[in-house]
Amino acid sequence: MSDNNDQGKAEDFKRATANTLRAMAGVPDTQIVYQPGPATLAGKRVRLPSPSRALPASETAKLRGASDAMALRLRYHDDTLHSSRQPGSREARDAYDALERTRIEIIGAEHMTGVTANLRGRLNEECEGNGLDRMTTRDQLPLGTALSLLARDRMDPGAIPDSAQHILNMWRNTLGPDAEAALDELANTRNDQSHYIKAARKLLAAVDLAEGESEPSENDDSEENDDSSEETSQQDNSQDGEGQSEAQENPMLATAPEMTEGASPEDYEQDESDSDDMAADAGDAPAGPQPRRNTLPSDDHTAYRAFTRSFDEEIDAEDLCDPDELTRLRQQLDQQLQHLHAVVAKLANRLQRRLLAQQTRAWEFDLEEGMLDSSRLSRIIVDPLLALTYKRERDTDFRDTVVTLLIDNSGSMRGRPITVAAMCGDILARTLERCAVKVEVLGFTTRAWKGGQSREQWIAAGKPATPGRLNDLRHIIYKKADAPWRRARKNLGLMLREGLLKENIDGEALLWAYRRLLARPEHRRILMVISDGAPVDDSTLSVNAGNYLERHLRDVIRDIESRNAVELIAIGIGHDVTRYYRRAVTIVDAEELGGTMMRKLTELFDEDEAQIWSTMASRQSAFIV
Repeated sequence: MSDNNDQGKAEDFKRATANTLRAMAGVPDTQIVYQPGPATLAGKRVRLPSPSRALPASETAKLRGASDAMALRLRYHDDTLHSSRQPGSREARDAYDALERTRIEIIGAEHMTGVTANLRGRLNEECEGNGLDRMTTRDQLPLGTALSLLARDRMDPGAIPDSAQHILNMWRNTLGPDAEAALDELANTRNDQSHYIKAARKLLAAVDLAEGESEPSENDDSEENDDSSEETSQQDNSQDGEGQSEAQENPMLATAPEMTEGASPEDYEQDESDSDDMAADAGDAPAGPQPRRNTLPSDDHTAYRAFTRSFDEEIDAEDLCDPDELTRLRQQLDQQLQHLHAVVAKLANRLQRRLLAQQTRAWEFDLEEGMLDSSRLSRIIVDPLLALTYKRERDTDFRDTVVTLLIDNSGSMRGRPITVAAMCGDILARTLERCAVKVEVLGFTTRAWKGGQSREQWIAAGKPATPGRLNDLRHIIYKKADAPWRRARKNLGLMLREGLLKENIDGEALLWAYRRLLARPEHRRILMVISDGAPVDDSTLSVNAGNYLERHLRDVIRDIESRNAVELIAIGIGHDVTRYYRRAVTIVDAEELGGTMMRKLTELFDEDEAQIWSTMASRQSAFIV
């Protein structure tokens, strides 16, 4: 009886919270779901942490704070305007987003005083959870977090929790006059998002996180000064000459691995003398996809290259951390995804039944030779001369198959997306293994932010122009195709490791996975890519064309799809991958990933089965004729 009362109490609380959120947001058709994990907002769909039946006071306060924050974002935030002025580098974007969240919550506390306690309680819990009360030096607090707290302090000093006061005191009055002026401007413009964004960009520029902006523009290049434009023009001209000659010698990417091999720094020396720190523009490197270019690799004006490959690594997951940490991370993955496991497992079982049905062997009866059919022994007694009493097993037409799952391990996947991707990879590997389908799980990222040792070597070489890819790749093997699932199970927890996820250079990762598949003996090869954005590497984009990485990705995809040796599928999480891949699907919420993966694979195998039956039917028709 008590359990029923607790359940009813929890349902009433969830219903009241949802209604309050819709009323505060002013959006009656907001869809609200309760699931374990952090609160998120995608369009008009809000996910809130699922409360327990007991509903302790601390949990209700936390849930109210999360609900109020989502409602205020729906009410006071224009996502289109926010995205249009978003800086390029991830560190700058994180600070930019934190400043916008501060503005939204300060406005909500002003106009709806009843939510103030909820928001402050939530902020205090976050500060304590991130250990701000235990920090002893200024450098321990990330710059983006410090800026958002300083902005909050300037707008509403009473909003800063006690747990953050000590570390914030170390930051006060240390940013310089330009930053202080920008903080004052943030406070004065908080009710106007457009003007607030300008002030936020000024603040980021004052602390060297990004370039400041005065007006939004459709083309950032048109707002550069004359000197910068001239330098860009010279850089493009030098790229044109080099790119054409190299592209003519190596027309296709996949058949010429040497095309992407790194050369020595001397190969990239130019006669131009003005190469002073072009990395200064890294903060404003384009963050999203650039316009499509329909040129073939041989006509491309900038052939893709790597400045050096000396520091790239291809590494097994278990070599990146010790066994105890790997076990802990796997347990953490299991705990976070208990509610999703049953749903995805149901879809996986459906896929398994479909595959096993295709592999079921069949018998041909009433033959004149073969194995004696025991079910037809009575025929021999009735008519000993009847010869049609034999049967023969017909071989299955199911082709041996290997599936590679290539997962984006970039920093933007942090949180729910990478957690769900790891779980889906785990269930997919387990399911297909039962069906005698080999599965390989791979991940791709970089070893460092902003270039690493590759950039250091480039600087030591005198910063030659157009160096090409300028970061250290890290390609991770979570599960090899021939490794049993039980041995690779722990490895997938590595995706949750703090500090693993950095930049993403998709083109080279896709080429790496493709070449691994080509070396496999299976007749059918499937490559499934999971990503949440266009390729971005601040170090590379700061010294090359803004669409340098994206153009290479398009070239690789076009080459793979034209050869038909591998079936390529892509799933984009909140990112339109259909503009790149011929066979692709885009999902808004990471929670949809498991179902989408299983559905796309089922469609592939259904297509295969349909082709088999069509071939058999045509053969039978030809025989009859």
